[in-house]
Amino acid sequence: MRLKLKTAALFCGISAVLMTAQQAVPFMKRTKIGMTALPYAADAPESGEQSAEPSGAEKQQEPVSGSYTAPEAHAPAAEAPAPEHVINIESSGSQAMWHARPYQCPDTQTGGKILDKHFGTQKGTMFFALPNGGQVRNSTFWSNSDLLAESKIKPSLDLKLDGTPMVLIYHTHTTESYVAEKTGGYDSSFNFRTTEPDKDMVAVGDAIAEQLSAAGIGVVHAKEIHDYPVWSGAYGNSAKTIRSVLEEYPSICIALDIHRDAIADGSTVIAPVCTVNGRQSAQIMIISGCDDGTMGMPNYRENFHLASALQQNAETLFPGLTRPIMFDYRKYNQNLTNGSLLIEVGSQGNTLEEARYAGELVGRSLSETIRQLAEESSGDT
Repeated sequence: MRLKLKTAALFCGISAVLMTAQQAVPFMKRTKIGMTALPYAADAPESGEQSAEPSGAEKQQEPVSGSYTAPEAHAPAAEAPAPEHVINIESSGSQAMWHARPYQCPDTQTGGKILDKHFGTQKGTMFFALPNGGQVRNSTFWSNSDLLAESKIKPSLDLKLDGTPMVLIYHTHTTESYVAEKTGGYDSSFNFRTTEPDKDMVAVGDAIAEQLSAAGIGVVHAKEIHDYPVWSGAYGNSAKTIRSVLEEYPSICIALDIHRDAIADGSTVIAPVCTVNGRQSAQIMIISGCDDGTMGMPNYRENFHLASALQQNAETLFPGLTRPIMFDYRKYNQNLTNGSLLIEVGSQGNTLEEARYAGELVGRSLSETIRQLAEESSGDT
């Protein structure tokens, strides 16, 4: 009898262990996929890497806490079908944060005023005009005359118009966002950030991608959140995304980091605007980094060639859309491929509608730039 009781107890114990293990396996599968932790806040900034604030305004940083996860990229299941030539990628970990920071924009106007301003032709020794429109703001050792000659060189990129992935769109500061509507002011509690993809930089990237797709140009849109829950170290995180995408899609020639600027004068926020075809748009600013010899960017001139071509096409098609190209000692992961640019789309004072329209215009300008370069390249062979 005692032996039978021992046997029964042993059987029950084994059954309990097996049942617990059986229940644990699905849980491990749910949490293991895409939960590779990265040393987010501990990432050392690369040489020459700065916050993209050419106007001198300080972006409101998230507290340095929490951890960042970089899951294996996959197409989001919850999204509507992408345009024909667009590949959308975002990890499950990033998707899980979509509503972690809800978009909030109460209309109390307690924070200060928002002032619309068109940035036209700039004067001063650091500015020079490009032959077919637009300007460059040169803050480097290059003379304006030498840099002007450099701007006339065509980008050396193997571009195709057959739907092959040519362009990567990504967002280092994914959560940057805009005001909901024009009220003349902003709420003091709103810091212009959200993890909702239809209200942050992802929405602007979508507008660019749609225009490229319509022109038959292949696009990979990486919608990964790189700056939440921790803001610092975002460039190190986006660099991992870029390398992963370039490894999977080696045909990509152009990588665009789409941001929005932060411009303020005291408590007054400045919204850069222009009017295109009777509709108000945010203005854009292209940033092309220069290497001072310490930044590991030996091919930075290739990026500037593309910036110059895009700037001139944008101004030819949509006069007033651009602010001067910023050519400065900045890195911003522009060492990772020879067609790397950072584009500031408006500021925190623009509306999402203005920013999305600007994204549409950027997409059309880039489509024309790629078409011209592809046709010129095929004519040379």
